[in-house]
Amino acid sequence: MALFNDGPVSSIEDLQGHDTQLLEVANTEGIDVTRKLTLAQEELSLELRVMLARISGPVELASTTSVPSLDHVVVTPPLKLWHAFRTLELVYRDAYNSQLNDRYAGKRDEYRSLAQWAYEKVVQNGIGMSQDPLAQAQPPAVQTSPGALADGAYYVAATWTNGAGEEGAASRPVAITINGSAFMVRPTGPAPSNARGWNVYVGASPQSMFLQNPAALGLTETWAQTNPMTASGRAAGTGQGPNYMRPAPRTLQRG
Repeated sequence: MALFNDGPVSSIEDLQGHDTQLLEVANTEGIDVTRKLTLAQEELSLELRVMLARISGPVELASTTSVPSLDHVVVTPPLKLWHAFRTLELVYRDAYNSQLNDRYAGKRDEYRSLAQWAYEKVVQNGIGMSQDPLAQAQPPAVQTSPGALADGAYYVAATWTNGAGEEGAASRPVAITINGSAFMVRPTGPAPSNARGWNVYVGASPQSMFLQNPAALGLTETWAQTNPMTASGRAAGTGQGPNYMRPAPRTLQRG
C-alpha cells in the first residue's frame, strides 16, 4: 500500500479498469484525465482532514505518537475505490456539461453513487494509518562504475526504511544501459526525518525489480552493483500497510 500523500491514489489504468470508454470520452470531449485525478485527490484530502479533525475517543496507540494527519494516512482498498469513482464522476460531469448528453449524465450519476458507496466503506472500516510513515523515495542517482556486469538495460529504484524496518513506497525506476561496466546507486533528495536507512531494487524491467542489498544501507551509503543482480526474492513494493485503523466519522458529502 502507498501513503495518501505519495501522489494520486489511482492511475489512468485503474480508471480504465472501471470504465473502458474513459479515454475515448476524454479525447472526444477534451477532458484532461490527469487533472481530474489531481482534483479528486484534493477533494478527498479536504474530506479526510475533516474526518481526522472530528475523531474523538481513545485510540490504541502509544502516547508518544504524534497527532495523526494526512501524512499518516495509508491508501486502503476502500479509499482507492473512493478516489477512482470520484475521479470518474468528475470526468463525466464535465462531459455532460459540455454536451448535455443524457448518456453522460447517467454515467455521472452512476459514479457519484459508487463514490458514495466507497466512502461508506471507508467509514465502516476506518482510515488506515501508519504509525511512523515514510514518504515515497525520489528516483535514485545511478551512474556507471568499473565492473563486468552483463551488458544490457537495468532498472533501479530506491526505498526509505524506518527504525522498525518498515519500508516506504519504491521510487520511480531509473534506467541505465551497461556495456562492459557496472553501476553505483545513491539516494537523492533529503531523507525523511524518521528514515534510518534505504534499500535498492534492480531488475530487467520496471515491473520486475528485486531487492539487492542484504541489509538496509546507511543514509549516506552508496550501493555498488558489481555482482550479477538478484532476480528473485522481495520485489519493489508500494509502501507501508496500516498499523491501525482510525475511526472515521461521517461528514457531509457534497452533491
